[in-house]
Amino acid sequence: MFRQIIICYFILQGFAWSQRTDQDFKKELEAQSSAIQSLRNEIKATQKRIQSEERKEKSSARRVNNLSEEIALLQKLVKELNKEEKLLSADISRTERKINASETDLDTLRSRYARRLKTIYQKGQISNLEKILSSTSWRQAIYRAKYLKIIAEIDKNTHDTIRSLLIEIGKQKLSLEAVLRKKRRLKRDKEKTLSEVRNKKRKEQRALVNIRQSQKELKTYLTEKQAGVKQLETIIKKIQEDIARAEREERIRRQQLALKSKEFPKLKGGLDWPAEGRVITKFGRQWNPKLKTTTENPGIDIKGKPGSEIRAVLGGVVTTITFIRGFGTTVIIDHGGGFYTVYSHVTNVETSEDSQVRQGDIIAYMGDSGSINGSQLHFEIWGEGKKLNPEYWLKKK
Repeated sequence: MFRQIIICYFILQGFAWSQRTDQDFKKELEAQSSAIQSLRNEIKATQKRIQSEERKEKSSARRVNNLSEEIALLQKLVKELNKEEKLLSADISRTERKINASETDLDTLRSRYARRLKTIYQKGQISNLEKILSSTSWRQAIYRAKYLKIIAEIDKNTHDTIRSLLIEIGKQKLSLEAVLRKKRRLKRDKEKTLSEVRNKKRKEQRALVNIRQSQKELKTYLTEKQAGVKQLETIIKKIQEDIARAEREERIRRQQLALKSKEFPKLKGGLDWPAEGRVITKFGRQWNPKLKTTTENPGIDIKGKPGSEIRAVLGGVVTTITFIRGFGTTVIIDHGGGFYTVYSHVTNVETSEDSQVRQGDIIAYMGDSGSINGSQLHFEIWGEGKKLNPEYWLKKK
């Protein structure tokens, strides 16, 4: 009998723990669904703005930028859909395990209850009052009364637990069916989004060919890129003036102490390269023989294999992940002491804003977002209140 009490107690405790775990998991799924809906809203607003712009401006350069921006948002949506798919798969496995565990508990209780009823039937049952009155002493009568009360409670608890388990199993199976439907719907959404990305990439490639073949379009593209330089300067200025900068500095300082890493200014000429490849555009003033114009490159451009890894050159805090005209998807990392690194034309970003990264962490992959030269990384270093030549800070090849 004591073992039955213990079994009932642990099964009921299991229900309470399961409900707490379910709530946590539900919150995580809700947060992910909310993030996806926010991203969908952003895509819708961006597409609406782009449609409005295209009625006024029909240049290939602007079209490439707009397509690159849409593609970047759609790729981000695919990434978020993949996250939700993993969460739903985990939820399905979890629910299946819970159903199996609940059914095992139900079988155990039913078996014990059936054995007890069989014993009562075989041995016959006299009334509780008869058992007490047949006691040979008042002490035995008290013990029997207490014992019978315990037995009655066990029977009630067992009956209630069996009923609760049946209800719980029913709920779990309904929940499983709902999650399976959601996962199938999510798969369709992902396939549709990937198809949209492929279609827009084809349009982008056609527009890029037009830019390369037309001096006028190339000039417009370079104008767009210079506007992007100004946009980046504004972002860096806001980061420098951000009230959260002091808190970031402290986080970076603690990270440097924990990892025993040097501060950015002491690593001139010793930083690892952010990507494999060759430098196709150097820092500073660049002469364009086709257009016979000079432009300013605030960093270096590294040509590499599509999808190759982009790594943080030093530990720090990610301050910004955004789309910049002419530079595509861009990640900015604060390394403390007023030093920042910028990674542009990237794809499949592996980090998030306000997250800490360590030296060598993969933050994204090489892409062609906003680039007319194919897959490349545009890399900048900001420090001492100005743009610095990255090749002076990176290890010599």
